[in-house]
Amino acid sequence: MMRQVRRGQGAQPGQGYGGVPRQPSYVDGQGHGGHGAGGYDDGYDSGYNTGQVYGGGGGGHDGAGPRGPRPAPNWRRRIKVTAITLVTLLVVTSVATYFWADSKLNREVDLSKVIDRPEAGEGTNYLIVGSDSREGMTDEQKKNLHTGSAEGKRTDSMMILHTGSGSPTLISLPRDSNITIPSYKGSDSGKLYQGTGRQTKLNAAYAEDGPELLVRTVEANTGLHIDHYVEIGFAGFANIVDSVGGVEIDIPRDIKDKKSGADFKKGKQTLNGEESLAFVRTRYALPGSDLDRTKNQQKFLSALANQVATPGTVLNPFKLYPTMGAGLDSLIVDEDMGLWDLASMFWAMKGVSGGDGTSMNMPISGNSANGNLQWDTAKVKKLVEELKNDETVTVSAK
Repeated sequence: MMRQVRRGQGAQPGQGYGGVPRQPSYVDGQGHGGHGAGGYDDGYDSGYNTGQVYGGGGGGHDGAGPRGPRPAPNWRRRIKVTAITLVTLLVVTSVATYFWADSKLNREVDLSKVIDRPEAGEGTNYLIVGSDSREGMTDEQKKNLHTGSAEGKRTDSMMILHTGSGSPTLISLPRDSNITIPSYKGSDSGKLYQGTGRQTKLNAAYAEDGPELLVRTVEANTGLHIDHYVEIGFAGFANIVDSVGGVEIDIPRDIKDKKSGADFKKGKQTLNGEESLAFVRTRYALPGSDLDRTKNQQKFLSALANQVATPGTVLNPFKLYPTMGAGLDSLIVDEDMGLWDLASMFWAMKGVSGGDGTSMNMPISGNSANGNLQWDTAKVKKLVEELKNDETVTVSAK
């Protein structure tokens, strides 16, 4: 039925001001209960202009109900999120550091140029070379480090490091070792030079045609396959030592050598870069000359590796980055060598210094006719066989 509305009359009962119908009150949830005349609730309050907002409480004098207690912080979730964030940051930093460091390696030695190579055995063999390169050094640095001013570079120390399933072995090759220069291919010219049986000191091979001929000569005279080549010059060596704050070493006797600049008292002490270089280079002040020098070099390099390969250095970016920056810039390695190979080398040397390995000189039988050090042929043969088979070394240098 349609309801008629008379115009011009006042509001009828059940209507609001101005003839606007009152709204139903849904007090019973269905819209029909508690109604006034005409089916509308006379007591209806629309809530307009009351200051109430969406979400406000319905109780209390001001319309806001009492607040409940705040929920306790979810510490387990916070710790979990923090841990995940830190792990992610560590992984990203580690990956970035790895690629940064790997890109700084100077891969300059091409071992594919080495001809007539012996068959590879078990484990990995590194040829580690310390050169007297003065490249990039100022006149003041040359003076302070007592390097002299000779042009070019020569090998000041040579070692073979063998790593495998057992304990590592570090073997020094005296620079005055008597060797035969074999046939070889020129590293720059590619020309084949036939061997003539010429005998000379081991370090002459490097001076004649660089790292490739040195590797070829070591392989030809030992029968041992060299897998990787690592070389460091004077300045780089000193920089690495300084970057780790010096190296602690126990010097067995007083040493004073004007040529190398060595001036040490017997006992345990920490050497800086300049002092360390003097220590590993000195030979004229030692009773065994070059043989005693190789022992000092082994001792020092193992101590350096022991200090570099520590959690305090590896996990501390303020030490790690300067150390890697100082060391990697000055290293020359073969083209196939990666950062992981270099790290494995340092860990193996750390093992040698910690007693978990063997350090020795190449066995010497005496002096050759030309005055050079003659290797003990029988002992060298047995030593090489043990290294090839990755066996525990039983050969002694004496």
